[in-house]
Amino acid sequence: MNNACVIYGARDIRLEAWASPALGDNSVKVRVRAGGICGSDLHYFFEGRNGDFVIKEPLIPGHEFAGEVEAVGPRVTKVKPGDRVAVNPSSPCGRCRYCRQGRENLCRRMVFLGSASKFPHIQGGFREIFVVEEANALPVSRDLPFTTAAFAEPLSVALHAVARAGNLFGKNVLITGAGPIGQLVLLCVKRAGAARMVMTDVVDQPLATSAKLGIDAAINVAKRPGDLKDFAASLDGFDTVFECAGNVHALRSAFEAAGPGAVVVQVGILPSGDVPILSNVAMGRELDWRSTFRFCDEFSQAVDLLDRGAIDVAPLLTAAIPAAEAARAFDLAKDRTQSLKVQITF
Repeated sequence: MNNACVIYGARDIRLEAWASPALGDNSVKVRVRAGGICGSDLHYFFEGRNGDFVIKEPLIPGHEFAGEVEAVGPRVTKVKPGDRVAVNPSSPCGRCRYCRQGRENLCRRMVFLGSASKFPHIQGGFREIFVVEEANALPVSRDLPFTTAAFAEPLSVALHAVARAGNLFGKNVLITGAGPIGQLVLLCVKRAGAARMVMTDVVDQPLATSAKLGIDAAINVAKRPGDLKDFAASLDGFDTVFECAGNVHALRSAFEAAGPGAVVVQVGILPSGDVPILSNVAMGRELDWRSTFRFCDEFSQAVDLLDRGAIDVAPLLTAAIPAAEAARAFDLAKDRTQSLKVQITF
């Protein structure tokens, strides 16, 4: 048995004993050390659901985590006890047409940790001991903090979004939404050689972080909506826009700020139901509106970038809170005036 953070319903999370999965021939037993709270985890905790995925049985959340290898199956060759690993939470089938096309993120038989999308639910990583297949446990250096390694999954999401946008070298880029994903997209866009980068939000605190990360302009559109229009006009519109807020107002501003022939990448999850789109603006400017969903092989790239220190995520980590105080961690993670990324530790 091992302790796990288990959600029973809205605002009902308990630290309780949970059975440890058996160790198979090709599997790895990981002692979890740090796990990041994602937006989907927040929905499960505060609402008892994430969009259409409703909690129907106790659910262990968490899909951004890292830890230390405690034991390995007899056929495991790539990691050994004592190694530090970042855990890839996605397990595509590898056989369907999407997997064969190299688009494993679209696999209809995908098993993704910490999700109520299936029943029985797919239990996640907010627990002391977790067992994964060898392919899902990517080794990192002994001196890489667990809290840094736990950023591999959200960084993968940002890398995939940037890949969907195409070449960014010399481009003028707008990012709407300064949450953790927006900040990671900023770091990836900067690395891709963008010429100018602007970030918008309606809260000052995360924008202050983006300013420290080297953004050219951080604009609070709730207080200064005209600043974005002025900046966009000075460029004749942005070449690429990443909508990371998951907000219909942000999406509208993304279309309005995009220049002729621009690419708009939808990263944030929009509310369910009908969403108004400036279709005539998109047509008249011949915009490409692209979606992005999770990641493919970017996970190994994310691990490499973090391990080499090529991307510094330290400014994004607000707090690492013990699992016994999970409810407090979730409350802090929801408060955008106080936090960016909050992690739970074991």
